[in-house]
Amino acid sequence: MSLAVVITGTRETGHRDQAWFDALFATYLGPWAREDTHFYIGGAVGIDSLSLYWLAGHSPARITVVVPGTVARQPEPAQEAIACCRARIAETVELGAAELRTPAYHARNRYMVDRAQMVIGFPLAGSEGSSGTWQTLNYGAGQGKARLIVPV
Repeated sequence: MSLAVVITGTRETGHRDQAWFDALFATYLGPWAREDTHFYIGGAVGIDSLSLYWLAGHSPARITVVVPGTVARQPEPAQEAIACCRARIAETVELGAAELRTPAYHARNRYMVDRAQMVIGFPLAGSEGSSGTWQTLNYGAGQGKARLIVPV
């Protein structure tokens, strides 16, 4: 049975090292990182880029990167992650938003969730807030989609 999964998470990841995130992804992405899984990842820094690197190196799963505008308008570290993993990315979707503001990111998040059965979220530890991560998780919940929430 194939599965489409959205990965969403905080951009603030400097409080942990790469080895910590690698172990986290092995535990929480690893069970779904199969050939019959399709991952949708936003093309931002933080969890988006870290999970892209991990999946590209540890999984045969199909990967789609979705950006609200264009890849060229993403932050440089995110552009580098996409370029580095290009051979493992099945598709890059550029939604072409003229302004990279909250509505464009919410549209990107909805685009990904609308195509998936499950959302895996990596929000900053603490209470539920109004971040893009929580907006994506809550949008998925509103559609009755499975959610896995892993605070970082």
